[in-house]
Amino acid sequence: MDRFDLTATVGLLAVVATAALADPEPLFLAAVLGGFLLSLSAWRLYQGHVWEAFGWLAWVAAAALLAVGLEGRPIGLLAFLASLIAGLALQFGGRFGLLPDVWTVE
Repeated sequence: MDRFDLTATVGLLAVVATAALADPEPLFLAAVLGGFLLSLSAWRLYQGHVWEAFGWLAWVAAAALLAVGLEGRPIGLLAFLASLIAGLALQFGGRFGLLPDVWTVE
């Protein structure tokens, strides 16, 4: 666990605590979560971890789908779950070296 993982964990716990204690509007909460995830994605891209950055971007898409609302929309729920699964796969694939390094120029 490096500094980035600690920052991501503390930030996500802060967003969850804010949601539990303050009970904000769902649109505001989705915007805060999406903005935080987008900053994590940019940070990973800047550090050269491109697959992990794409994983965080997939989770930004999931947060945007939450902002739109998923009640009674099975296609939206399916897209939300697909974004979560794709983000998770990209995160673990990038972290454990399961995805090819196509970004390094020799």
